[in-house]
Amino acid sequence: MIGVELLKLARRPRSWVSIGLLCGLPVLVAVFVAVTHLVPPPGQGPTLLSAVLSNGSLYPAAALAIVLPIFLPVAVAVVAGDAIAGEAGAGMLRYLLARPVGRTRLLLAKLIALIVYTLAAVVAVAVTAYITGRLLFGSQPVAVTNSGGGITPTIIVAHAATSLSGTALTPADILTRTIGAIAFIGVSMLGVGAIALFLSTITDSSLGATLGALAALVTSEVLVTLNAAGAVSPYLPTRYWLAWVDFFRQPILWRNIDRGFLVQGVYVVVLLGAAWANFATKDITS
Repeated sequence: MIGVELLKLARRPRSWVSIGLLCGLPVLVAVFVAVTHLVPPPGQGPTLLSAVLSNGSLYPAAALAIVLPIFLPVAVAVVAGDAIAGEAGAGMLRYLLARPVGRTRLLLAKLIALIVYTLAAVVAVAVTAYITGRLLFGSQPVAVTNSGGGITPTIIVAHAATSLSGTALTPADILTRTIGAIAFIGVSMLGVGAIALFLSTITDSSLGATLGALAALVTSEVLVTLNAAGAVSPYLPTRYWLAWVDFFRQPILWRNIDRGFLVQGVYVVVLLGAAWANFATKDITS
């Protein structure tokens, strides 16, 4: 059953088109930046975009920042919202369950297909951005002055880039921190998928499930910005979405990263449990 769902995912043009669009947006931004050499000042615009002119190795992080707020959550919500509701809306769910396929097994197969799509989308954006960044911006080393003070001589060392804290990063540092950012964003998007998948077991409309998940995310974003909602802000699904930026500080600030993993883990476990409980007892009429 898992193989069948993965094959269906691979055969749907929507899967490839959505991933292509996710990868295409950072490429388009990179072309404009390379042609105009105009980037937002540090602290404005997508994270690390201002640093890519000096080193294209940082562009995967900037690309993830470009697609994260809107486009990536929408793509994941569409796939997750269609998982069960799409089959019901097409009148195929009853026939799927008429075969010797248990509901738990079907839901698990849908979940694994969702995980594969989410990770494929995030990794594809990062890999495409890395290739684009190296081609358009190069990877010139950055000269960083290390002074020991007193009689210790001043040494100028070439590093791959500088962190958000202003300290040097080696190519290995950039690689490991980018992998950490990919993992964090992937888990965050699984939280989005869990919301949409739960709603997909409630309604027979894939559009309704998708819009419901997006409405929950928009509500979370609004509440995060309100001081009056400070008591619930740490528990909202979008509260720590941008904590992956802390991977590019020196030293890495683990507090918000750990909290982000924990919050998303709770959402994934609770909502998937609710989806299973609802789907296992739901009357299938279509």
